[in-house]
Amino acid sequence: MKRIITYNVNGIRAALTKNWLDWLKNSGADILCLQEIKASPDQFDVKVFEEAGFYHYWYPAQKKGYSGVAIICKQKPDHVQFGMGIEKYDQEGRFLRADFGDVSVVSVYMPSGSSGDDRQAFKMVWLNDFANYINELKKERPQLIICGDYNICNKAIDIHNPKSNANTSGFLPEERAWFDAFLATGFIDSFRVFNQQAHEYTWWSFRANARAKNLGWRIDYNIVTSNLKDKLKGAQILPEAKHSDHCPCVLDVDI
Repeated sequence: MKRIITYNVNGIRAALTKNWLDWLKNSGADILCLQEIKASPDQFDVKVFEEAGFYHYWYPAQKKGYSGVAIICKQKPDHVQFGMGIEKYDQEGRFLRADFGDVSVVSVYMPSGSSGDDRQAFKMVWLNDFANYINELKKERPQLIICGDYNICNKAIDIHNPKSNANTSGFLPEERAWFDAFLATGFIDSFRVFNQQAHEYTWWSFRANARAKNLGWRIDYNIVTSNLKDKLKGAQILPEAKHSDHCPCVLDVDI
């Protein structure tokens, strides 16, 4: 069995100052997918990962201190694919794939539309392009585990106040419809296989003491192709890990 964890660290350098490496060593992670690393690997000491027994692959944004994804793993992948081959997304460091035998694990950081109309429009184009890219990839790599920050709450249960956020980026009807349509192409929200409870969130605003009050959003997911459903062994969210405004999401899977 493998433990796969996705974690938007909101800056790997900041996380490392908060005993994040100790957390990683104790997490049981076999594969860790990171988002918003906000650094290139020449800006911090990557040797600490090697000393802890991990391989590490980084795909930063071209813009300094922005976006970027990574995969840290105990087993060396057979192949690592950096980016999607679509320049406007790849320059923002949004997609990294590692192949392990028949299974591919992706770390993805989907765009946010919260900064304004231009980025919301960019996000909606991305969602269409991403779905097309993944469904082509699935022909070549049919067993996919797509981990990351999707920047969308799929269902009303995934957000603390669905009514007041009905017109907020991340919970817009068109974003939620996209998510439903994407899942319908043959994917599973692994967390909901094991947990149907409300008030399970992965991100909290820094404002208004939102985390202490658990006024959050579930926007981080480990989405798997439906052909892996019988291999899923458990999933959980770890809100007690506080290195970021997000928290880690765990998937245990028999691969």
